[in-house]
Amino acid sequence: MQKNVLITGAAKRIGAACARRLHREGCHVIVHYKSSEREALELCGELNRLRPASASALQADLLDKDQRERLAGTALEIGGGIDVLINNASAFYATPFGEVSEAQWDDLLGSNLKAPFFLAQALRDTLKARQGCVVNIVDIHAERGLPDFSVYSLAKAGLAAMTRVLAKEMGPEVRVNGVAPGAIIWPEHDLSDPHKQEILQRVALKRSGEPDDIAKAVSFLVRDADYMTGQILTIDGGRTLFY
Repeated sequence: MQKNVLITGAAKRIGAACARRLHREGCHVIVHYKSSEREALELCGELNRLRPASASALQADLLDKDQRERLAGTALEIGGGIDVLINNASAFYATPFGEVSEAQWDDLLGSNLKAPFFLAQALRDTLKARQGCVVNIVDIHAERGLPDFSVYSLAKAGLAAMTRVLAKEMGPEVRVNGVAPGAIIWPEHDLSDPHKQEILQRVALKRSGEPDDIAKAVSFLVRDADYMTGQILTIDGGRTLFY
């Protein structure tokens, strides 16, 4: 695939796995990051050693309108056009109901829903001209909600709805799909081993997945899913069978 791909939040974890896999398949990858500069530059260095001038790093706070618009504009300049937008950047933390602040609401809705919407809008013309696609990284908890993570769950539910809405708005030229991960990679905050085991007991495959499981699904949606739009692939090892 000789495509120009912008991946938000691509310095680490699932975003980095998507960058590596799509790069391996021939894409030029634009690695967006907010604060993980060292990881983003190391990733781009790794990819550019494999294939010169094939990866670029761009910094932006997606909650800042000017920075978000600058990101879209610079990405266009680097690639001469964008074929694929992967909305992966996401804030994730607990917001127990009754203690939620408006700042938390704005942060979680902004990173998980507002930024993906406005990036897709900013890149609409180039995506249409290049018969491109958008892939949104959603979450299995968009469907039923994660206890104590009410605002995050609402934001991801909005992103799932946005996937279906934009599939109509951006079609027929642009396909818009999503991937909903389950127990793929543990949160960066502390999670006890007993809690992890409790979660895995409610996974049909009785194990966690790997970031590349999501990257492979993203690759399929970009490369092979020519007649799919408005759909969300659930990659959770059967976790949602046991809600």
